[in-house]
Amino acid sequence: KRLVGTEGGMCRLLSLRLREDCFYRFIKAVGNYGESYERHVGENTILRLKRDGSPNQLWSKGGILYAPPLR
Repeated sequence: KRLVGTEGGMCRLLSLRLREDCFYRFIKAVGNYGESYERHVGENTILRLKRDGSPNQLWSKGGILYAPPLR
């Protein structure tokens, strides 16, 4: 909620001179990591890289990606 500007405002917290919903707008336009991965290098692209069982998976699923909590 803080990241996308619905609670607290991460842009203000980071002293960024951006709109409060800047991260929401970015994620809406680009997508999250999984969506971007699939669109650019995933199994339905010419590279056909699988995310399952690779380092590009979340750490809780055996990968190395970890997103610390925003506080």
